[in-house]
Amino acid sequence: MNRPDQTADDQPRRQAVLEALRGSDAPLGITELAEQLGIHPNTVRFHLDALVAQGLVDRRLEAPTGRGRPRTVHTPHPGMDRGGQRQYQLLAKILLAQLSTSPDAGSAAEAAGRSWGGYLVEHIPPSREPDALEATRRLNALMTDLGFAPEPDGSAAERIRLRRCPFLELAEEYSSTLCPLHLGLMRGALNEIRAPITATRLEPFAEPDACIVHLASTHKSGADTRDRRRHNRST
Repeated sequence: MNRPDQTADDQPRRQAVLEALRGSDAPLGITELAEQLGIHPNTVRFHLDALVAQGLVDRRLEAPTGRGRPRTVHTPHPGMDRGGQRQYQLLAKILLAQLSTSPDAGSAAEAAGRSWGGYLVEHIPPSREPDALEATRRLNALMTDLGFAPEPDGSAAERIRLRRCPFLELAEEYSSTLCPLHLGLMRGALNEIRAPITATRLEPFAEPDACIVHLASTHKSGADTRDRRRHNRST
């Protein structure tokens, strides 16, 4: 059964229900809200259900003052309204613009990326070191989660094509800062999982539809590997 008054006016009416609760000195029930706003109680109930689900309104049972059933009442959830437009891109642009004024903005961005890459990557137990194939797979998984749509280059195992950039508009304007940050993410991730490879270079917009990541072996010596394994066993 369709609810009454299901029209394009849902959002203004839902906002009116919320504003009525915010303007009331006491909790309100469905009947009170319907009378105050001049709309059907089922319409009020529909919007209240949505507002409760969004975390904007709290619902509770109010103990009766005399004989009778407890009354269901509603109050606005305390705290700032979480509705409205977000401006995260503007925030990112402000931060990138500020970072770009650094004497060595690329290095600073790469270092920031390294720390976050180590935090975001799926970790491996310290007693085990991945081979190049597993390290590449884990790197691809991370970049997929971040929205880069990576795909191995069929012609060379040491290259990965990034088909998308989740920060494309910012990268077009701040590539000298944002791209080193992306390179740092990959380097930090590979370093965290003790990979035998590293990301040596990121070519922004190397192809019309992709950036290119270059990978290379870290060329660990046998002595270095044995020392690392002894350290892992002792920790």
